[in-house]
Amino acid sequence: MEPTPTRIGLFGGTFDPVHTAHLEVAEAVTSALGLDRMLLVVANQPWQKEGERPVTPAEDRFAMVEAALADHPGLEASRIEIDRGGPSYTIDTVRQLHASDPTAELIVVVGADVVAGLPTWKDEASLRGQATLAVVTRPGVPPTPAPAGWRTVDVPVAPLDVSSTGLRDRLEAGQPVDGLVPEAVMRCILQRGLYATRR
Repeated sequence: MEPTPTRIGLFGGTFDPVHTAHLEVAEAVTSALGLDRMLLVVANQPWQKEGERPVTPAEDRFAMVEAALADHPGLEASRIEIDRGGPSYTIDTVRQLHASDPTAELIVVVGADVVAGLPTWKDEASLRGQATLAVVTRPGVPPTPAPAGWRTVDVPVAPLDVSSTGLRDRLEAGQPVDGLVPEAVMRCILQRGLYATRR
């Protein structure tokens, strides 16, 4: 009898900074799909953010994710894209993980707002043949249909009104972010002087 393939979730992002909504999504998808592992994959150079704004150095963003997951044993911080270097593309990460475990079932976690942009992803045709999409939807909001050819599963998650952009603005303005950023992440931000918190 063949062993059951390991089911691995890939939740990629800039995580600039990581916040409580990221953790809730990761845990909800892990529970809903019965995943064996959930990797929060920190982008090295997020190609979708190029030219938009300065991005916090990858090592700082990875340190924040590590701090956030200290109390979440079911979630793992992954630096696979940082160690690979260069722009971060999901297909490259999927191929690298399949090379180390060819039998693994890979589930790529995306928000419903990302689905329409999937055709712009690098080697999208190849990616859809190698991974399943877990589309995080809001309860009561109709799911966004994925482009043809994708295997998808919808995971409703109660929305939290928090964004990394808003958090950066609050931190730079010296405003509180209690309940929006884990305490361990806030300590990391202060220790590293991120988002102009070291004045």
